[in-house]
Amino acid sequence: MKFDKKILKSLIPGLLPLFVYVLADELWGSLIGLYVALGFGVLELLIGYIRFRKIERFVMLDIGLLLLLGSVSVLLNNDIFFKLKPAFIELIFAAIIGFSVYSSRNIIFEMSKRYLSAVPANPAAEFQLNKTLKIVLYLTLFHILLIVYSAFYMSKEAWAFISGVLYYLIILGYFGFELMRKKLRHSNNETNETLPVVDEEGNIIGKARRGDCHFNPAGKILHPVVHLHVLNEKGEIFLQHRSMTKKVQPGKWDTSVGGHISYGEDIETSLQREAKEEIGLIDFKPRLVQKYIWETEVEKELVFMFVCDLEGSLKTNPDEISEGRFWGINEIKQKLGKGVFTQNFEKEFSFLLEKKNWRI
Repeated sequence: MKFDKKILKSLIPGLLPLFVYVLADELWGSLIGLYVALGFGVLELLIGYIRFRKIERFVMLDIGLLLLLGSVSVLLNNDIFFKLKPAFIELIFAAIIGFSVYSSRNIIFEMSKRYLSAVPANPAAEFQLNKTLKIVLYLTLFHILLIVYSAFYMSKEAWAFISGVLYYLIILGYFGFELMRKKLRHSNNETNETLPVVDEEGNIIGKARRGDCHFNPAGKILHPVVHLHVLNEKGEIFLQHRSMTKKVQPGKWDTSVGGHISYGEDIETSLQREAKEEIGLIDFKPRLVQKYIWETEVEKELVFMFVCDLEGSLKTNPDEISEGRFWGINEIKQKLGKGVFTQNFEKEFSFLLEKKNWRI
């Protein structure tokens, strides 16, 4: 699971007035805090209008909620409301998140695309964002209940801890757990998965752990992999975008499907499995284009390269790839050698051009 830093940054503009109110309220009290936050919100609206020639509705919503919350805070200036105020603020956050993930319009994803054009506008990215936001929503609602309980039944010191730093500890703890889980999963794959060791003709001569086949100081072990290029009716090629967390060629566009052949698994089975796992492709008819050896500073692979024609639709798996889309032949040619694609893909693209296997 991944929560892109760019997406997080895109949420900040619409929520800044509320953050300013919380800070100003702590420093100067509710009334002055309200004035400062409202002034900041209006200034942000003006700046947004100058930049985009449009009134940002999300900022307007935030200012409206801020005016309501601040007014009630000033009118009901008593201890219990003061203690419940953090719960009201988080309830606003929860409402915004809940509307985004459970309605037909994801306003948070729309903000991501508006403020950061680099955020991918594709179903896989939106699915991953929704998945993360749902967890954040549940954690926020749980924390709101803790605030309410502590306001009525616990000491002021306990309430101060629960309503303040605890929320950040919960969120950081969740993302830390997810990060460790993914690293552990990757480590287990490297340690436990067994790959066949082959000669240059593809004959199996042994087996080795996946981790021993990568970054092995004792020498590179030749092992087989499958690559698949998926072509649509326009002759375009589907490419997947490698995550920035990848050890090899991070952030570059790569082959439609790629993966290791497990020990005891034949080439056809491996190809079908990887295609289904990564892009939801089933019942396709692959054509072998090339068999070649690819060696990097990390590993040495015997690559079985295939192409197939797409019949139906694709459904990318966000746990496997960050995003994917179809690229035209001329579009790819214009970006060759500019660091956009993996070196491996550029080599295979040359095979496609030579054999003209992109034509359907």
